[in-house]
Amino acid sequence: QVRLVESGGGLVQPGGSLRLSCAASGSISVYALNWYRQAPGKQRELIASITNRGNTNYVDSLKGRFTISRDDAKNSGYLQMNNLGAEDTAVYYCNVRFLQLNYWGQGTQVTVSS
Repeated sequence: QVRLVESGGGLVQPGGSLRLSCAASGSISVYALNWYRQAPGKQRELIASITNRGNTNYVDSLKGRFTISRDDAKNSGYLQMNNLGAEDTAVYYCNVRFLQLNYWGQGTQVTVSS
């Protein structure tokens, strides 16, 4: 069992930046790490992924603004979010996955508003 705890969310003005963190209770070095988000009234969507080898992938609409990274020595993952807009308001979830193993954090709220 791997427990994931997200942090770094909050209220930010349009155009601002946030860095989300995902702290794992144990080693996640073999896991792919993913960030999802769920906006009000919408389905949860995958927005960024990083493999255990460091290969990254993003939903097209966020390329250039969001950067996913990981530090396996710290059992952590990160999502740097820049130039935030109201459309980025959502609950952001960290997920790690390896074969049949699939773990989720509780989510962190990001609100973009002036």
